[in-house]
Amino acid sequence: MTQQKQTQSYLVPFIIMVVLMALIGLITNLNQQFQAPMKAAYLLLGGGLTNTLTTALILTFFLAYLVMGVPSAKYIERKGYKSSLILGLVILIAAFGLFELSAYVFDTLDFPNFSDAINEAKAILAQKDMSQKDMGVSAMQAVANQTGNFELKLVKKTGEFLELNYLKGTVIPMAYWVFLLASFVAGTALTFLQAVVNPYLVACDVKGTSAVQRQSIAGAGNSAMTTIGPLLVALLIFQGKSGLDISITSLYVPIAVLIVLVGVIIFALSKLELPNIASTEKKEGEVLEKSVWSFSHLALGVVAIFMYVGVEVAVGANINLYAMNEGFNFATAAKMASLYWGGMLVGRLLGSILSKISASRQLTVASIGAGALVVIAMLTNNPWVLVAVGLFHSIMWPAIFSLAIDKLGKYTSAGSGALMMGIVGGAILPFIQGIAADSIGWQWTWAIVIIGEAYLLYYALVGHKVRQLP
Repeated sequence: MTQQKQTQSYLVPFIIMVVLMALIGLITNLNQQFQAPMKAAYLLLGGGLTNTLTTALILTFFLAYLVMGVPSAKYIERKGYKSSLILGLVILIAAFGLFELSAYVFDTLDFPNFSDAINEAKAILAQKDMSQKDMGVSAMQAVANQTGNFELKLVKKTGEFLELNYLKGTVIPMAYWVFLLASFVAGTALTFLQAVVNPYLVACDVKGTSAVQRQSIAGAGNSAMTTIGPLLVALLIFQGKSGLDISITSLYVPIAVLIVLVGVIIFALSKLELPNIASTEKKEGEVLEKSVWSFSHLALGVVAIFMYVGVEVAVGANINLYAMNEGFNFATAAKMASLYWGGMLVGRLLGSILSKISASRQLTVASIGAGALVVIAMLTNNPWVLVAVGLFHSIMWPAIFSLAIDKLGKYTSAGSGALMMGIVGGAILPFIQGIAADSIGWQWTWAIVIIGEAYLLYYALVGHKVRQLP
């Protein structure tokens, strides 16, 4: 009877953990999908650094995992899991507040300084609707030539107007820096949350479920929110608008709703009794004679996680920028991103079918399939092909993780922590791609992703083999 009561008492905490996993997926994806609206709202005068500045949003978010990983672990050790969970949610509210502040700063402080440039850009774009000749390009160019502040960028395939490029350097509004800070703080919050939510999913025993089933349920919720995230940004928050029609103040109400939601979760958690989680420290008296880096398959596994998270985020976050650069509108580009993450969801739901196939073989097939699709997308210059990459990326994380910690024994805990460092790849590779896009355009920057997929194939075939260095 006592056991039954205990099992029932953890049903509500389990549901809250599932909601939090879904929230983690949503916030991660929202941050990525904010790139295009932020570019439109803040970086009209970005000039030759527009793509670099845009992808810096991903850099700051995932950089938080590297910078705050150790502080969050120490806080958990000192204060415990429940306090760390609540702190993570409080930090998330702070991040939401900073996103709101960014919109306010632009609306009140930056806009007066940018209004002349915005009005000039609108005057140029107005010619597109007034002229049918060569899609209005000549009329727009004539207006742009009057000041020489902007040039027209055209879609290579069709000659259609794509966007305006500022020619007089780079002017960045203050609100942009606040937005980047908000992104870093959001990443910090998720660093805390991811460190504690997964152990709670295991500890929140619910009658009729196993720990693996509970994690799978939460993982499905996480993937579901990453799938609908792009559509929420494009269609709900920004109402299908693009370019200069986007108003960053559209963030006010949706972000306020998220603040209220997180506040309710904090209140509920403060009233609930959560299960105790056993310490993850090594046992008393246990000595780790060697560095965890002496295991080559682990060290190479950290690089594999770096590459995997890097290519996953590069495709998921930058596919919309690439698509818009090829002439697709914001809503269509968002659908591409949504379908990519949808492929991740489908792959994870079907992952249990692959349980009898070795992790190395799964990773081999997945890296070849993903790499081949990226090559086709790059050579044909067709962003739609990248949508299918999500299905192959979906099974890579568990495969890499299991291969990297294989036969580590008492070094497993330290090895798992080392693998988390690789998440910073989600900051580095998309940012490098953005820098490259400013120099050579988006089409050929997918070579960066191909290199990542090639390394994952190497790890699947050779690098994962268990070796301990002397």
